[in-house]
Amino acid sequence: MLYFLGIGGIGMSALARYFKAKGYEVAGYDRTPSPLTHRLEDEGISIHYVDDPSLIPENIEFVVLTPAIPSNSLELNYLRDKNIKIVKRAEVLGMLSRQHKALAIAGTHGKTTTTALVTHILMTANTKVSAFIGGIARNIDSNVVIGNDNDDYVVMEADEFDHSFLQLSPYVSIVTSIDADHLDIYGDYQHLRASFNEFVNKTADDGLVIYHADLPIKTDKKHVTYGLANADVVAENIKIVDGMTVFDTNEMKDIMMPLYGLHNVQNALAAIIMCSYLGVNEEDIRKGLATFKGVQRRFDIRVRNTKHIYVDDYAHHPEEIKAALMAARNVFADKELTVVFQPHLFTRTRDFMDGFAESLSLADRVILLDIYPARELPIEGVTSAALLKKITSKEKVLSSKEELLNTIKRIDPELIMTVGAGDIDRFVPQIEKLLGE
Repeated sequence: MLYFLGIGGIGMSALARYFKAKGYEVAGYDRTPSPLTHRLEDEGISIHYVDDPSLIPENIEFVVLTPAIPSNSLELNYLRDKNIKIVKRAEVLGMLSRQHKALAIAGTHGKTTTTALVTHILMTANTKVSAFIGGIARNIDSNVVIGNDNDDYVVMEADEFDHSFLQLSPYVSIVTSIDADHLDIYGDYQHLRASFNEFVNKTADDGLVIYHADLPIKTDKKHVTYGLANADVVAENIKIVDGMTVFDTNEMKDIMMPLYGLHNVQNALAAIIMCSYLGVNEEDIRKGLATFKGVQRRFDIRVRNTKHIYVDDYAHHPEEIKAALMAARNVFADKELTVVFQPHLFTRTRDFMDGFAESLSLADRVILLDIYPARELPIEGVTSAALLKKITSKEKVLSSKEELLNTIKRIDPELIMTVGAGDIDRFVPQIEKLLGE
């Protein structure tokens, strides 16, 4: 049996599904029930939600561990005392990346959408793939594609948290962005940048490195850059026509996709370059882009009726929030924009307080929830109230989670976004019901 500590995480649940489909017996622990864990249970995986060693199954062969599990976990220390083999999630992905040609997509943001895009285009072209995606891709309603031993490729979202992506052995790699983040892990931006350079230089000598032209990447590997200017592959003539984003590249004209925002145009460029390099023809690339349904919580339009538009987004870094809000401003230019934001981590809120305030101030109205602590303890002076003071929107308010639905009902917003990486996603179905009626 394989036992997953932290099985409810998006990356861990994909691995659990993968090994379950391969015939392994799988069980796990997570702190909180969620739609993801409920789906795993429906698929026959046993999960419990109390950190209690007596609930651990007896016939465990090895344990897969997420870095989100704290060092004082009762189950983790019990398993260590039992000398049961424990491997990090990243090590398992690293092993799988060496069994097939790995297509690894990294970046402080943009990697999930790009990973899902690459996967969908390859599947459109009937390429044999497995895939591990850091979100629920709507075309497959899953975060994993389970192939077989003769797959041509394995597509992997390459997570920089805890240096995880350095376990991978890419055949082709993409880096979408390198913005200061996870400084609780890296200490400073220089160390983060060095880690990304180490990642791309793990790419196979006969492979390809693809990265945004603005990034400080240094590599002797064969490489291609992309962007909106001064790059090998450039997107231009970007416009919205009949609800679709339309753009040109150096070699392809009038590409259409149902994604919005300049950031997604650039994500599409990276996917086009990778799939072209792998031999996918232009017709299948166009078809894949045009039929891509997006990823849950990535500019995810949940309600669109005559009274309300509701968009949900995972953005939890100032640059991500800026990109999401600018996309909303562009697509729904005549609407007053209300944003509900739940800051994620005390350290991130402290490190980017001014950046969050600047990005959130793009909205007409901001509703701030308390900081979601995740793995952290509070930091004195780092609060949502302190962030609220710096926001310059014409209307701004603090709200408890208990009062959020009443606050939204009172405002009756014409365009609203929920933004954040904590447990704000638990409110999405309720807001969708409230505004969709």
